[in-house]
Amino acid sequence: MKGLVLKKNAGLYDVEIDNKILSVKASGNVKKSGVYVGDYVDVGESIIKVYERKNSLIRPPLANLDRLFIVISFVPKPDLVLADKLILYCLCKGIEPIIVVNKEDILPKDFCKEIKEIYKGVVKLIFVSAEKNNISALTKEIKGICAFAGQSAVGKSSLINSIYGSREAEIGGLSKKVERGKQTTRLTSLYKFGKGYIADTAGFSLLDAKLVLNITPQELSRYYPDFIKFIPNCKFRSCLHDNAKDCGIIEAVKQGKINQIRYQNYLKILSELK
Repeated sequence: MKGLVLKKNAGLYDVEIDNKILSVKASGNVKKSGVYVGDYVDVGESIIKVYERKNSLIRPPLANLDRLFIVISFVPKPDLVLADKLILYCLCKGIEPIIVVNKEDILPKDFCKEIKEIYKGVVKLIFVSAEKNNISALTKEIKGICAFAGQSAVGKSSLINSIYGSREAEIGGLSKKVERGKQTTRLTSLYKFGKGYIADTAGFSLLDAKLVLNITPQELSRYYPDFIKFIPNCKFRSCLHDNAKDCGIIEAVKQGKINQIRYQNYLKILSELK
């Protein structure tokens, strides 16, 4: 029987099969190769097979992530370099990134306009308010296996509370776990919502550059959808788009065709990779 691993606890795995949850062990060979939360598996008396993963994350330990909600807000000041790194991480791993701008009810109009200009044509952008329980734009996007990421205090736990509301008991206190911040367990679990799942991945907010950027400086610009159409205008194929003459990207920035903030963040990430 094929199922989805929802939780790992010591040597037992909670596997969802036909809307029922079985607690089973992994067979010897399977255990050696490893079983992640998010794995699709075959189950007999134990887990006997792990299906090929479309992606796998080491920290947090999670497989087959479909969507990552990158949460930002006006307060605290958004770390858009972190947001861009997370977008890059997603694109490298075959994950769909979605930027969630929380606290919509208190956002200045010029801030909303700026964020829209920065990420136009780059990533899906939705505005919500956990405080006002205005999260329908977010709940519509919960499909497949999903996780939240972002800085501290942007409202990740508040959004999860709003998503589940009175159904908190059904998810085993996920929202309370998230609120504990640094004390949160490193064990990952999946909690069902509609036809999708939310992973309790508090460690994502601490994702470091080495994990995000497993790419070379030469590859970096390929992961910028707003850069791609201008790259053929570069004179040199090896162009890193930082200070070269006859660079299509630099020219596009000068002409306002590429957002200046996006480009400056690209240079910061490029410098780290170098």
